[in-house]
Amino acid sequence: MASHLILGGGGFVARHVAALLAMRGENVRLAARSRTPAIDAMLAQGMTAVFGDIRDADWQRLLDGVDVVHHYAWSTVPSSADRDPVGDLNGNVRPTLSLLEAMRARGGGRIVFASSGGTVYGLLRQIPAGEDQPVEPISFYGVGKATAERYLSVYRSQHNIDARIARLSNPFGVGQSLAGNQGAATLFLHRSVANERIRIFGDGMVVRDYIHVADAADALVALATLDLPPEAPYVFNIGTGVGVSLNEILDVLARCLNRKLDIERVSGRAYDVPVNVLEVSLIRHWLGWSARLSFEEGIRRAISDLSNGNSVMSSLNDAAAR
Repeated sequence: MASHLILGGGGFVARHVAALLAMRGENVRLAARSRTPAIDAMLAQGMTAVFGDIRDADWQRLLDGVDVVHHYAWSTVPSSADRDPVGDLNGNVRPTLSLLEAMRARGGGRIVFASSGGTVYGLLRQIPAGEDQPVEPISFYGVGKATAERYLSVYRSQHNIDARIARLSNPFGVGQSLAGNQGAATLFLHRSVANERIRIFGDGMVVRDYIHVADAADALVALATLDLPPEAPYVFNIGTGVGVSLNEILDVLARCLNRKLDIERVSGRAYDVPVNVLEVSLIRHWLGWSARLSFEEGIRRAISDLSNGNSVMSSLNDAAAR
């Protein structure tokens, strides 16, 4: 039984990873900025938690007895990083470097870093994008994630740190924060169920690789727990390999809810990559993982979870049954 430290433990994906690890009998310690009802519910499942800002973290104390670090703590989204790139650097990249220094000082260890498959590649030269696609972000958020990746790579090669990078596509599902207008699938889901107006940036042809959070959590747990041979890669795309446009999200929601949606179209945003779909054959080959839920199946599950007031455990049923 391994001990897992989950940074950003109160976050959307992190909560699902933590719940899935706990269901497997692993020891889980959450690190979060503050205590929330969601974290209280997780503590009731036998997890432990520490609270504070990672910019001031006592890494030696946090890492004590830990086998695997899950780095899901990131304080910005693309829009906020674009407004304050210096804050993005200081709040995210610098603490990541401090963490890696602490891991080096203790002699190494395993870390899984949640990067962004949706932003680090920038404008795709090939669709879907494989892990060998050039990393050329066009947003400050993507630059921050790519910079953290490079530090992880160097510490892996020089300091005995088993760094594993997960280039995650666009997770969706109930429990995702609606702040900052990030997560179009989840945002549109909530607004359509509440019969509220949905705002579309641009012509609705922006395409993303949307993955239900239960599948994303299952992939991250596999990446964190499975041993890999020396010749295996350490950077993996996590997605479905299928692109869905904003307009297609609306079509699926209208079909699932069996009614017309209230839609407002506004100007596009400069930092939005037009198309991002991930090639996922590498993780299938090395970890035996692939997404189970199609986009529409994930939306139907999310609608059911939202209707029943479920935010984590019920959405993990498929993942736990693997």
